[in-house]
Amino acid sequence: MALPPRVLLVAEDAIARAGLRALAERSGLSVAGDVAPDDLQPADVEAADAIAWDAGTSGTFHSLRRAAARVPVLALPWNAEQAREALAAGARGVLSRERLDELLLPAVQAAVLGLLVVDDSFGEALVRPLPAADALVEPLTPRETEVLQLLAEGLTNRRLGERLGISEHTAKFHVNAILGKLGARTRGEAIAQAARLGLLLL
Repeated sequence: MALPPRVLLVAEDAIARAGLRALAERSGLSVAGDVAPDDLQPADVEAADAIAWDAGTSGTFHSLRRAAARVPVLALPWNAEQAREALAAGARGVLSRERLDELLLPAVQAAVLGLLVVDDSFGEALVRPLPAADALVEPLTPRETEVLQLLAEGLTNRRLGERLGISEHTAKFHVNAILGKLGARTRGEAIAQAARLGLLLL
């Protein structure tokens, strides 16, 4: 039998952390620890397979970005704007607080597998409607499709360049082209839009 994912719980308020711990344990997750964003250490992150992050305070997104570069982060925002910020900061998913009992375990499992998790209660607000994928002004090139897939993995421009054997400047050029073609303002919005259009292999 596979062991449950080890999840680190991050929230500013101790009461919120205690509540998340109880919920995670009830869901069948293994809790690797709980910590406030300002107290988060590399060792905390390395001990977990994923992080469930209380995204109720915008000031925590700098810490979220650093953690998301190492392990998948599932953000728990209060509204679509916070969900958008979390995805832009590198979160692998956003989950409505109203559905934590039902979806926390499968959402963490999906994030650990590398899937992008967007709760449908946020979906419509996170992406601008497009008629269809073939209605894009200009389709993505094979290289842009490759870059898009790596974007969904949370890679920075520098890491993109290293993976593809191109310069950081060229990687940034491809990213900007993708944002333009998808009508997205941020990387998170581009990923959500691409997933909606079936352009990502998740």
